[in-house]
Amino acid sequence: MIPASIKEKSLVIYKNKPAVATEVAEKISVAIAGGEKLKVREKDIELIHPGPCALSDLAELPKGDVRGAWELLEGEKTAFNELAELIYGEYTPKTAFALYTELLDGVYFSGNAAEIKTRTPAEVEAEEKKRGERQKGQIERDAFLERFRTKTLVFPDDKKFLQDVEALAFGQTNKSRTLKDMGKPETPEEAHKLLLASGAWTMFINPHPQRRGCSPASAKTPVSPPPDEERVDLTRISSFAIDNAWSTDPDDAIAIEGNALFVHIADPAASIMPDSPADREARARGATLYLPEGASRMICEEGVSLFALGYRNGDGAGSRESAISSALTFKMTLNSDFSVAETEIFPSWVKVVRLTYEEADRKSSSPEFAPLFAFAEANFKRRRQAGAVSIDLPEVHISVCEKNISIEPVKYSHAASMVRECMLIAGESAARWALQRKIPFPFVRQDMSELPNNPLPGLAGSYQLRRCMSPRVLSTKPADHFGLGLAVYTQVTSPLRRYTDLLAHQQIRLFLRGEKPLSEEKVLIRLAAAEASALAVVHAERASRAHWTAAYLFDKKKSVWEGVMVEKKGDKSVVLIPDLGIETQTLIRSDLEPNETVRMVFSSVKMPEGEILFNQ
Repeated sequence: MIPASIKEKSLVIYKNKPAVATEVAEKISVAIAGGEKLKVREKDIELIHPGPCALSDLAELPKGDVRGAWELLEGEKTAFNELAELIYGEYTPKTAFALYTELLDGVYFSGNAAEIKTRTPAEVEAEEKKRGERQKGQIERDAFLERFRTKTLVFPDDKKFLQDVEALAFGQTNKSRTLKDMGKPETPEEAHKLLLASGAWTMFINPHPQRRGCSPASAKTPVSPPPDEERVDLTRISSFAIDNAWSTDPDDAIAIEGNALFVHIADPAASIMPDSPADREARARGATLYLPEGASRMICEEGVSLFALGYRNGDGAGSRESAISSALTFKMTLNSDFSVAETEIFPSWVKVVRLTYEEADRKSSSPEFAPLFAFAEANFKRRRQAGAVSIDLPEVHISVCEKNISIEPVKYSHAASMVRECMLIAGESAARWALQRKIPFPFVRQDMSELPNNPLPGLAGSYQLRRCMSPRVLSTKPADHFGLGLAVYTQVTSPLRRYTDLLAHQQIRLFLRGEKPLSEEKVLIRLAAAEASALAVVHAERASRAHWTAAYLFDKKKSVWEGVMVEKKGDKSVVLIPDLGIETQTLIRSDLEPNETVRMVFSSVKMPEGEILFNQ
């Protein structure tokens, strides 16, 4: 204890800092370092010396034999003033504050002025060991920081010091001790830059999916095989799953027989019930994440092989020979002008042959394909007459295999356009089918956009139109889809890839089984959750494509690419580079007109930002 009460010029502690009492009343006035004066309650301060004291007296604190005093006491209790005399030889404001700092330090003694605890030998040994390790760790860390500054890092030993930097680069945290110690901004881009500069990462590490909260691995929740149920046998009809050569999860196939157009869709909703574990995981992902380095699927790999069309016996081998698959079939009976007279939806067995777009193009005049192409042409004309907007911009396929990056332009295919028209009519017909039966459904709308009166031709016109288009909106309320030229529309053709399509299938399946579909409120809740996750997928895919394009160009300095000027923006112009599928803004000749080609020279990349720079 301290043999005095608080009076003027007493030394007290306020928030672990020294203060001097200047006036003692109902509230006590104290002066703290810097000259600031405060009024505090007595319970908020702690008296450690009765004074008189001035803060200037505490500029330099004495050294004392703290360990010797601890050994002498051997666990005995002692008063604050007595311990100060034992350690420093006297009890003064200066030695009182020196002792208080020792109590805060807490190696040999702990507590406060009212009660001091002498720590046991075991406690002291443990604390000294912990502090020794901490000191050793700080020495090692200081050495690491020096190696980093001098670019002499040693791997894998120094990898452990970069864990916080990697976590920030992946978006798993928003703090990094290492970046802070180096005086760098604590941002994912700065972390990525540091990791590349240090050699800990190469450009073949893509942090963008995880940074946006997307799992790099496919879903793990098991999916049951299709249940035994009555299905319409359509195996007499040859159906075709037509896609890009690199597609690994065909979830739609088409066929035509007489005046009936069949769109067969993978049927995961036969097994994935609303609110089942697999359904919840798919909803949390929103969509399958397609990256140049591979796909992260919203349904487990085994589930894809069970339901994808054209896989033989569900083994996922992806044989291009015909195979029997379970499906949910959308049968549209066509009028003579190819409009839809009636839509039926039912579970089916189908015989599916997988083809690439190029293979289907070569078969366009065959008896099996000519009616499909004729339908597609008529449907496209119908939509155009209803105001559909056609945008044709260059696309590329980016793939990464080990350390090889390839970028290949996607060639125009009549078959791709034909398949698109079949998928659109299936979406339109499914929406009308659901409306007629008053089933709460995830409809897709697009509000009318203000288009230019005289749009430019060619790529410049497509770029101009794309910039004018309103975003699509998912809702349980049907409305026009302006861009497609459809009065009502939904998406049902990719239930293995998009959660909203799976949700639509679940509603159809519930109705077909005679069960009550999910309410409008429940559909809306699922739509909101899935769309938030799907938006993250879109951003991750976009950032990843920019990352791998930058990596592809990294060692191609001064390579020359053909660009097409599509828009003037002040003193700069927007240039599309079709062979890379990118757009860039740069200074080019002022007399260049939209759709004119221009020679673009690659100059540099900023990998962390995914920025690619060109000169004319």
